[in-house]
Formats: sequence, C-alpha cells, structure tokens
Amino acid sequence: MDQFIELFKHLINPEWIINHGGLYLLLIIIFAETGLFVGFFLPGDSLLFVAGIYGGLLSNAFYDVPFFFIMVMIAVAGVLGNFVGFWFGRKSGPLLFSRKDTLLFKKKHLYQAKEFYDKHGGGAIFLARFLPIIRTFAPIVAGIVGMDRKKFMFFNIISSFTWVFSMMLAGHYLDKAFPSLKEHLELIVIILILITTLPVIIKLFFSKPKHASPPHVD
Repeated sequence: MDQFIELFKHLINPEWIINHGGLYLLLIIIFAETGLFVGFFLPGDSLLFVAGIYGGLLSNAFYDVPFFFIMVMIAVAGVLGNFVGFWFGRKSGPLLFSRKDTLLFKKKHLYQAKEFYDKHGGGAIFLARFLPIIRTFAPIVAGIVGMDRKKFMFFNIISSFTWVFSMMLAGHYLDKAFPSLKEHLELIVIILILITTLPVIIKLFFSKPKHASPPHVD
C-alpha cells in the first residue's frame, strides 16, 4: 500500500515524470489522461507546461529531434487517447451509466461530461481539452451518444494540437524569458492546478447531483 501511495505521488508530480520517465512516460500519461477513465487524476496541463520548460532535455534524450517534433508526438498521443475513449464509449454504450462507483470510476464524472457535451455539442470535444476530468470523459460520452466519427476526429485533432502546443510553448518561452522559472516549479504547478481544476471542483461540490437517465443510443 505504501508503494502504491508513493507511485501515486510520483504520477501527479510533473517534474518527477519528466526527470525519471522522460518522453515515453509523458506520452503514456497524456494518452491515458485524455481517454481512459482511469487516467482522470493524472496531471495534463501542468505536465505539458513543465514539459515545455524541459523541452531541450526531452529533445536531447530522444535522438536530438527538434522540439517541434516532441510537441507533435505528444499531440498525437492525445489524439489517440481521445479516439480510444470514443471507441470505448461506442462499444460500452449506456452500460457505463449503470456501473457502480469504484476507486477509479465515479459515475458523477460521466454525468458531468454528458452535461457538458449536451451544452456545447461537437465543440465540447475542443473545450474539454482544457478542463481536467472533463477531457477524460468527454470522448467516452461522445462515443456513447453516437457522435459522427469524422466530426469527432476533426475536433479531436484540432483540440489536441491546440492544447499541447499552447501549454508547451507557454512553458518553453516563459522559461526563456525568466531563466529562474525552474526554481519555482512547485509553486507554478500548484497555481496551474488551481486555475484549471477550480471550475471543475466548484461544479462537483456545489452543483446539484444529476439523476438523468442514461443517453439513448440508436
């Protein structure tokens, strides 16, 4: 149990992920966080921001490829993660809405993503990229409600590249403008987490629980 807790602490620490797992672990986490419901707790935004700061290190450790290709690879991982979530939603259908809560699966997250999708339509796939927890479940819900595959892939690709490039370039250029940025990474990560998760936390704890019926699948 202590080892599991220690691993969990590492997996939510962007700097540890970059320094110990490198690009490979980063790709796996972005893939899982953007489409596998067990990955909703992983650090997406802060991880990408820190990856931008350590862009040179990631490039050097991966055959000295340009930083641009590092961003492309991570964006592709996000596209694949969302597509797997979409496929899983299509296959599982409304059965997920009748599944009991577990440690890694909370039905309220699914209803929250469903409500977000109903409100924003196809654009929810794009907007969800910038919202923790929602971005994990949005593609699953899109698959459940039978969103057109081509429409989904359009928003999937555009949103992943926009999300990854904006977060990583922000970290990359802020580090160049303020070289001492690495000395305050813990504070920066905390601020990023608060900014990105605060709307979701407010929604989870202060909104009335939804008891809507599972979506109808044609």
